[in-house]
Amino acid sequence: MLERIEYIAGMIGEQRHLRALRDGILLGMPLIIIGSIFLILGNLPISGYTEWLNDLGLAPVFAKIVNGSFGLMALVAVFGIAKSLAEFYDVDEISAGIIALSSFVIVTPDLISKAGSGISYIYLGSSGLFVAIVVGLISAEIFRFFVQKNFTIKMPAGVPVAVEKSFAALIPGLMVILVWSLIYLLLGFAGIDNIHTLLTNTLGKPLGVLGSSLWGTLIIIALNSFLWLLGIHGANTVIPVIQPIWLQNSDANRIAFQAGKELPNIVTNEFMLNFVWMGGGGATIGLVICLWLFTKSKNNKAMGKLTVAPGFFNINEPVLFGLPVVLNFKLLIPFIIAPVVAAVVTYAGMAMGLVAKPAGIIVPWTMPPIISGYLATGGKISGAVIQAITLVLTVVIYYPFVKLMDNADLKEEAAEEVFNTDDKKVIS
Repeated sequence: MLERIEYIAGMIGEQRHLRALRDGILLGMPLIIIGSIFLILGNLPISGYTEWLNDLGLAPVFAKIVNGSFGLMALVAVFGIAKSLAEFYDVDEISAGIIALSSFVIVTPDLISKAGSGISYIYLGSSGLFVAIVVGLISAEIFRFFVQKNFTIKMPAGVPVAVEKSFAALIPGLMVILVWSLIYLLLGFAGIDNIHTLLTNTLGKPLGVLGSSLWGTLIIIALNSFLWLLGIHGANTVIPVIQPIWLQNSDANRIAFQAGKELPNIVTNEFMLNFVWMGGGGATIGLVICLWLFTKSKNNKAMGKLTVAPGFFNINEPVLFGLPVVLNFKLLIPFIIAPVVAAVVTYAGMAMGLVAKPAGIIVPWTMPPIISGYLATGGKISGAVIQAITLVLTVVIYYPFVKLMDNADLKEEAAEEVFNTDDKKVIS
């Protein structure tokens, strides 16, 4: 049964479209993090700081940097998704990505004014993610179909490779753009002037219920932990489907934070990565601290010393595969319960207004707890405090299970020492 589950989950995790989705969104992470840095710099919680920035003329510059980095999330994603999928099919990934980017611009409605026309930042950022995903995946599929069917222009030998690739992409690229142009035309005839609104309502709302609600979040957490216990990379299997929702929520909070308005969302990308999965999947920060401070067996103490430093930077592969946690059903209960408790306590604190909500600032996932909570909430001390509380709770949850495991390991080590001693006596 477990082998069957592992096989199915492994196939899902390696499914080409999900991999393209994951890799495409990850391509934009450097820009998102850079934008978050300037979002922090533009909104430091210091009295008179924002007025000082305005006086210097830096506030609009910082805002422009944020829009030109964080605000291009969908634009980067559509290129990255198409590129990744085309790379899987072993066709020209750069051309596929560029053509998908062009298709995204074609189907996105223009803002028209007396000064001219253009595209709103709204659709270039998180609000355009669903269209970016659909356009990226479909464009790459159409592109590779025509390439693999040899509907391409062949150039004579001796032509530079760059020129050859450009002409080879001409017909497949033309077909991709014609398809999206036709879709744009048909939607206009149907009275639908915005594909972004259409896809957000049809795809975004059902996923939004799962990705934004507490109960949906708990399901995702439990599934992620269960897959990790089977030795399957839970994050690669679960997160690609739901992360666009978290990123949309993060960006909505970012826009509200910049405008000085009430933050609309609790469950965001940073809520999950910085407040729930502290130490990595399973909130294993509590586990590595228990191994480090409260174990007596040689193996567990050594494992604690080796894993506590990476654990504080949210890298938990050493403990997952070194202890191991994978296929260790003695740790099944805390591995699921610890992140669930962290999510419930943090969500409750934010819902009651005791803890600041995530401000849409994407903090690198390797940022240690306490610091990451402070930064993710826009410099609010309550973000650090709630992380300290949940960190202690994860230690408390893991402690009895680690002690039971450690006591069993101590007995085994003692028995092994006796056995080795008896062997030496026999030999002598």
